[in-house]
Amino acid sequence: MPILEVEVVTGQGESLQPELAQRLADEAGDVLGAPPGRTWCRLRALPSAQYAENRADVSKDLPVFVTVLKARAGNPVELKDELAKLCTALAHACGRPRESVHILYLPEAEGRMSFGGEL
Repeated sequence: MPILEVEVVTGQGESLQPELAQRLADEAGDVLGAPPGRTWCRLRALPSAQYAENRADVSKDLPVFVTVLKARAGNPVELKDELAKLCTALAHACGRPRESVHILYLPEAEGRMSFGGEL
């Protein structure tokens, strides 16, 4: 049940490829070992004019921000390996350097997230 929210900072005149959300969902599903239809991805573009870093030029290597929600986090050793693989896969899908992909894991969703009104 992994759910990814991906926000790609886009340069002037840049747009996201139409198939990018599917590619991200497929790559994440493979890394996370999820069966078909169980990894969801919501994708947004953030124009670079609406992104800044204090006293820094961010015109190159624009970042990708990813939030991951999973039912269970797993143990820390597995999470570290998963995170490295996920970062590499998402960077490749977005055509960005690995160093530009920033991933935030949310607390476990089990018992907190409802699907169609069911916990």
